[in-house]
Amino acid sequence: MKTAVTGAFSYSGKYIARRLLALGEEVITLTNHPNRPDPFEGKIKAYPLNFMNENELIQNLKGIDTLYNTYWIRFDKGSNTQPAAVENTKRLVRAAAKAGVKRIVHISITNPSADSHLPYFWGKAANEKAVIESGMSYAILRPTVLFGKEDVLINNIAWILRHLPVFGLPGDGSYKLQPVYVDDLAKLAVDAGHKNENVIWDAVGPDIFTFKEMTQLIGASTGHARPLLPLPPRLALLAAQFMSLFVNDVILTPEEVDGLMAGLLVSKETSRCKTRLQDWLNENRKQVGEKYASELARHFV
Repeated sequence: MKTAVTGAFSYSGKYIARRLLALGEEVITLTNHPNRPDPFEGKIKAYPLNFMNENELIQNLKGIDTLYNTYWIRFDKGSNTQPAAVENTKRLVRAAAKAGVKRIVHISITNPSADSHLPYFWGKAANEKAVIESGMSYAILRPTVLFGKEDVLINNIAWILRHLPVFGLPGDGSYKLQPVYVDDLAKLAVDAGHKNENVIWDAVGPDIFTFKEMTQLIGASTGHARPLLPLPPRLALLAAQFMSLFVNDVILTPEEVDGLMAGLLVSKETSRCKTRLQDWLNENRKQVGEKYASELARHFV
């Protein structure tokens, strides 16, 4: 098998690529960050992920059996907008089909909807439509919040708990989410890549928490339990935006607050991933939140 992974030097793509290499597959990556440190010591050849050059994309994907696509953006910055990310994904999918790629494993999000008022969720729905209509065999995986050594949300909750005497909750924190371990997602992706039938699977962990419960768990596990202060959602967002000035990042967006509080990060399906957040936190309690994880530094610097 010859496979391609978008973003193999980044987060979820790195875990997928690692599992593919362990199976003895030939792996290439398409990346916007060719100068990132290579965690695979040259075992994976990197090619440009240039959405504006269809011929180059087609050429780079020639001979690929399966494409694992993890590309997306978390929030708008400059010309990198979520509508633009939808168009970029369509270009990538179209190029893969023209290159003769047999199967695509596409990472989406739980509860995408073309009718959603949230660009993140309607954009994911538009991407799924492009994959389904591509003519390629496909597997679409719908994770929620990822956790792992490189994650942003859970790490930065822990960082705030380590540094501030109180943690502000958007609302009462009763809305739910179902986090999933990034390597469980990678295993599911590779398993799906070796099937032939078209599938759409939610990729979620075994635990469903309220946001308040998850924050309490992170605090207790890392030894930095703090009082949790319910705030009106817009006030909590304003506080996060104020903190963003000091860390030179975007800690939280209005769309993320709306998505959390709408319960869109919970699945109705039986969990396919088994790692419990509590167990992972126990194993990584000393590292989680030790350093702030900057989304801007990761993707735009």
